Amino acid sequence: METKYWNVEETHIDKNDTHIIEAAELLKRQEVVAFPTETVYGLGADATNEQAVQRIFSAKGRPADNPLIVHLANKHQIQEVVEDIPAVAHQLIDHFLPGPLTLILKSNGACAGNVTAGLSTVAIRIPDHPVAKAVLEACDLPLAAPSANRSGKPSPTTAQHVYDDLQERIAGILDGGPTGVGVESTVLDCSGDIPVILRPGGVTKQDLEAVIGEVAVDGALQNEQEKPKSPGMKYTHYAPEAPLWLIEGDVDFFRDQIQTLKQAGNKVGVIASTELAPSLSADWVETCGSRQDLRQVAEQLYNALRAFHPEEMDVILCETFPKEGVGEAIMNRLTKAATQKVTQT
Repeated sequence: METKYWNVEETHIDKNDTHIIEAAELLKRQEVVAFPTETVYGLGADATNEQAVQRIFSAKGRPADNPLIVHLANKHQIQEVVEDIPAVAHQLIDHFLPGPLTLILKSNGACAGNVTAGLSTVAIRIPDHPVAKAVLEACDLPLAAPSANRSGKPSPTTAQHVYDDLQERIAGILDGGPTGVGVESTVLDCSGDIPVILRPGGVTKQDLEAVIGEVAVDGALQNEQEKPKSPGMKYTHYAPEAPLWLIEGDVDFFRDQIQTLKQAGNKVGVIASTELAPSLSADWVETCGSRQDLRQVAEQLYNALRAFHPEEMDVILCETFPKEGVGEAIMNRLTKAATQKVTQT
């Protein structure tokens, strides 16, 4: 199919914008449209229509047991898709939404079965981006909207990333410029007695605990042998086109890995912080922000992972980052993208 492309980056956006209305009409006709959120670009379809949602799975090549996050225009819409809102969820909604936080709550059955992958819960969030807000208001539908990339590839932080992956596979792309947070929303399961982080993201554990107290972390985030509570977390994600190695060690150790690979005839790419990059010599060095500002690293991470083409690089080496604050989300994504980790002993 022909993919419509609307550039809304330079315009004042609201639900009455011509391009927003055109995108909303496609969504009402059960088509799939990509749009920016504050985290990454999302691939939206009517969350109440099974056929529309199936088009998301087909476009992405996404496994059917991987639930989708439902995006809503405002807090009032939450009650339309969930059975009830626990007190702790009310606190989180008031404090963090709109924003990069997804809450898992008991479903009332309003969303299609392939949104929830047959589970009794539904994941919801309210995006904090003017384009996402405008299209949600214009179509007046809850939109299932996973990241707008082919399944397994790095998530898209620009409309060009979406176009590269999904041209002629979806009905439209709203180009609202680069996204801000860079990594996906934090997923917090609020369906039990103690909230549990199933995916680290833009809202950190420390942020959450400052508002509601104790928050648990899914054991699979610390132990790869443990089965994740979130079905989608068992799949490989975020991988670039060439094999990705995580390098944990000092600068001399990193240089040794590059040299060994180059001596074996490999073309070597590197993803490194602004502090480390000047000390490394490879076929291509892509910087991803400062170690002193991990939110900057999160913002630039997927763009760096997409910078290399398979015909240009045989292997990509990437430094590791502290698992502090948003660094937890950064390392979660890098670990899922990596083919191996090399650690200095």
